[in-house]
Amino acid sequence: MLPRFLLTTPFLIWCAALPALADVSESELAAISIPDTVATPIGTLEFFDGVPVGDTIDTLYDNLDRMRGLAVFLDNQGAASLHAMRTGNARIGADASNKVTITEQLLQPESLYLTGNTSTLYALAYLDLKTDGPLVIELPPGMLGFVDDAWFRFVENLGAIGPDRGKGGKYLVLPPNHEGAVPDGYFVVKTGTYSNLLFLRGSIANGLAPAVENIKSKLRIYPLAQIDTPPATEFINFSGVSYSTVAANDVSFFEGLDQVVQEEPLDAIGPEARGLLASIGIVKGQPFAPDARMTRLLGEAALLGNATARAITYQPRIGGVFIYPDTDSAWTTAYANKNTTFETGGATDLDARVLFYFNATGVTQAMAATTVGQGSDYALAYLDADKKPFDGSKTYRLHLPSDVPVNNFWAVTLYDTQTRSLLQTGQKFPTIGSQTDGMTANADGSYDIFFAPTAPEGKEGNWVQTVPGKSWFTILRMYGPLEPWINQTWRPSEIALVQ
Repeated sequence: MLPRFLLTTPFLIWCAALPALADVSESELAAISIPDTVATPIGTLEFFDGVPVGDTIDTLYDNLDRMRGLAVFLDNQGAASLHAMRTGNARIGADASNKVTITEQLLQPESLYLTGNTSTLYALAYLDLKTDGPLVIELPPGMLGFVDDAWFRFVENLGAIGPDRGKGGKYLVLPPNHEGAVPDGYFVVKTGTYSNLLFLRGSIANGLAPAVENIKSKLRIYPLAQIDTPPATEFINFSGVSYSTVAANDVSFFEGLDQVVQEEPLDAIGPEARGLLASIGIVKGQPFAPDARMTRLLGEAALLGNATARAITYQPRIGGVFIYPDTDSAWTTAYANKNTTFETGGATDLDARVLFYFNATGVTQAMAATTVGQGSDYALAYLDADKKPFDGSKTYRLHLPSDVPVNNFWAVTLYDTQTRSLLQTGQKFPTIGSQTDGMTANADGSYDIFFAPTAPEGKEGNWVQTVPGKSWFTILRMYGPLEPWINQTWRPSEIALVQ
């Protein structure tokens, strides 16, 4: 039965004044309508004059939930990655703010870290401000580091690029919405999340042992509330320890992300991002308990997300990724346009964010900024000279022209394409460079480096081992890059197939 107001004289007169339906063109009508049967990538959909019927409703909701799960997977790679690092290190004993993991014999392939570096000394701590409240960090001199929050967003630089300018000093890290008094005498760091990563690198220019001693004898982390009787800082050496810090590519990805959401303040992320999480069941203060249907869809979302992240990695379609865009070069950078915020013109570059977080960790502008003779700069080759994946059963050659433009040293490191961590081979370190014993230059001062399962005859000192049946990719690190690298008058060759 129609509502009474629809039968009144004024309403009927108003309806008569409307244009006839025939005045709407067929193309206009088609643009606002839907046929009764529609073939789509998710199957054939059926409608009765625009109303979904039968299995179509379930099919559409499945597709919606899967798409939202895929978006959550891609948009939250940073949070999932830092959570995986934190939980991975907790499994080897680093389960409190004052327990620091350190690579006393450098990072080795047994430890799975996204594109970790074999040429520097790492010290990592996961700061738990919810448990400890404000935390004091007594930083040794000569450090290079930063603090990132639970979504792997930059918070503050420390050490040579921080307010202590490499001299060391006391930092005070404050939890979200801290209201207590802030004592004098500290470099104050304010963060919007309770869990934060302290990422430190120590220079080994004067040897590894003194760099380790500098950290272990001087780095201290303790709650401000215990300043009078601070607990000891513990160090856990993870060089050669077999464990993973890489986020999963299945339903457990979302379980870990839920743990982050439950632990962190409501305003750690915005309402749009929180709404997307809520659409798949991740809501602060509520249990994450997907039913069998949702578990299946999230598994599919993770599978598609993993595959999509790899497409973005190997064939990026965003600007500012290729180092030599004027040629058909495969050399790329981890930060598109050297932008560590992933924001341009008020918009987030979603693919640029995925490109970094799926393959790397640690966000600070210092990692993207290039300064003549200082810091480091990286070039990544995911594909060979013919834009094909590297085959571990074959031999490839990289040519570095003479006068490699570095103030310090250069190194080439190989990574596993599955884990994006150090490639596990018969060599202790899958790295070669200007500091490698037995490395020889050509007569003109240039270098030829070979990647193969066995060393080419006479090239043993210039060889990095690969694994038959596996692919790999590489990073060329330039420490203290000089002007010819920066202005691209000097450049490495493409990595070409020899046989």
